[in-house]
Amino acid sequence: MRKIIHVDMDAFFAQVEMRDNPHLQGKAIVVGGNPEERGVVATCSYEARKYGIHSAMPCRTAKQLCPYVQFVRPRFEVYKSVSTQIGEIFKRYTDKVEFLSLDEAFLDVTENKKNMASATYIAREIKSAIWNELYLTGSAGVSYNKFLAKVASDYEKPNGLTVITPDKTQALLDHLPIGKFFLVGKVTAEELKKIGVHYGRDLRNLELSYLVSVFKKRGYLLYDFARGIDEREVECSRVRKSIGAETTFNEDLPLNSEAARQVLKALAEEVSMRVKGRGVWGKNLTLKVKFSDFSQITRSMMTSYPIVEAKDILIYVEQLLNKVDNLDEKVRLLGITLSHLLTDEERLQENISLFEYMESLR
Repeated sequence: MRKIIHVDMDAFFAQVEMRDNPHLQGKAIVVGGNPEERGVVATCSYEARKYGIHSAMPCRTAKQLCPYVQFVRPRFEVYKSVSTQIGEIFKRYTDKVEFLSLDEAFLDVTENKKNMASATYIAREIKSAIWNELYLTGSAGVSYNKFLAKVASDYEKPNGLTVITPDKTQALLDHLPIGKFFLVGKVTAEELKKIGVHYGRDLRNLELSYLVSVFKKRGYLLYDFARGIDEREVECSRVRKSIGAETTFNEDLPLNSEAARQVLKALAEEVSMRVKGRGVWGKNLTLKVKFSDFSQITRSMMTSYPIVEAKDILIYVEQLLNKVDNLDEKVRLLGITLSHLLTDEERLQENISLFEYMESLR
């Protein structure tokens, strides 16, 4: 049986800001854009979350929910540096580390560098090291597969440590809200609720053939997850394939309207923050448009160089809009996605290769 730990830092960006700026400690703070310029929330402190503020929310809405909330501009280079330090602590125990983002990772400690038999003791030591050396807290989940370890880390936040053993698994999953299952986002959760699936026990009662017919490949995983089965390995070099954001309007908007342009600007800000939060760069941009009659189109293009800033994303969004024929039609959804993601090292190597190619042409 494998021993998997999932570590999820608590309100990571906000916690780093409070650590580095003592006057922010204990305050309701938002790390994000300008509330006067349609910025979005990257993350917020737990004090701010009490008011209903959450990630990806417009900063303007956050200020309405809590008028005295303090806004802090993100310092992604600092967060990357701290994430690297956290990774170095992980590597004291195992090289099998899979970062999902700057503040979240899986560790396979079935065999570990300190020959420790208990994954729970390892998780406790890691949490202590992060606090003693970096003055930050994280929540950890321990179990025998990735899915359950992630469920466990979310069970008692902040600064929690939860263990899910085989004998506890089915009872816990049966009472787990469907939205807490991996691969079940807001849209999928709503689809499942429409057919009476509100908890894990409801999901477990569905036939495999039905899940596959509705959710394709995801159906197999959902069927297994409802039973506590997850055969996925911890992938040391895992990089997410794409990062995006989209929004559905309460009322349809003309695509060529100023309101639609402002929405695209806000989406570009949100995608930029998410990409920076993952510590990657994108080389392919996709614009998604769903019209009022529910017909849908996508337009994509490769960028000239890896991009991460909202202003660069918007430059390519404008080019993709020029490829849409019916700009005067009303739309009900807009989305932006960056794919072909590169790490800093891969981006640097690509730039070196491009430089060498240009030099060869001289």
